[in-house]
Amino acid sequence: MRRTVFFISDGTGITAETIGHSVLTQFEGVELDTYRIPFVDAEDKAEQAARRIRIAQAQDGLRPIVVNTIMDQRLSDIVATSGALMLDVFAPFIAPLEEELGTSRSPRVGKAHGLTNFDEYEARINATNYALTHDDGIDVRYDDADVILVGVSRVGKTPTCLYMALHYGVKAANYPLTEEDLENLEFPKRLVPHKKKLYGLSIDPQRLAQVREARRPGSRYAKLEQCKRELELADKLFRRDGIPVQSTTHTSIEEIASKILSQLGIDKHMF
Repeated sequence: MRRTVFFISDGTGITAETIGHSVLTQFEGVELDTYRIPFVDAEDKAEQAARRIRIAQAQDGLRPIVVNTIMDQRLSDIVATSGALMLDVFAPFIAPLEEELGTSRSPRVGKAHGLTNFDEYEARINATNYALTHDDGIDVRYDDADVILVGVSRVGKTPTCLYMALHYGVKAANYPLTEEDLENLEFPKRLVPHKKKLYGLSIDPQRLAQVREARRPGSRYAKLEQCKRELELADKLFRRDGIPVQSTTHTSIEEIASKILSQLGIDKHMF
């Protein structure tokens, strides 16, 4: 089965896409063609969106699915003239919350991802800069780190650090285990004082070989046997020193980050 899905918003569309993707992945065996239409904040834009949805229906023969976070009901009604299945993300929550809080909502566009708290925004920027300057052991001063990801090259340390920085304001550094580290089965001296901050990442050897092959085709670095050896030694090092570890093979960055924060007791909330 193949269906077309539109994430439509009067803002960036990030909320619609994030929530919609989380829900739609619960349905196995359905292939999705997804499109994001952001900034639908005027009647002409809503009409353009409706036309685009109707074209998709004419091509597919099935009505598209619309995950909608438009705050203005008038604009949502225009989009609904397309005949799509309309899933309004906020609708189930607004009425109960208005009754519970005793006040009406203020339908301000883009509030979820707007610059509403400058301290939080600055924390995210500082954390992102920290992740970049402490990537792959470039800067080895770890006193301010919330977490230090360790693992062999190309297991997903950098993207995980950046995700935690951008979404949680976590100061995340990462260190790639070298041949010397693995041969000696020892963490470098500069990491030893920070063992409580260490978290290991691993991956399936075949997947690692694929990733490395794309980066350095035909190299020893990308050979399956080399990948197996490095991962086995890293695993021994993690187990010996009691370092928590998880595999990134079939796990999203969002889930990896959530597990890291939970297991290390880092109590920070998503921005």
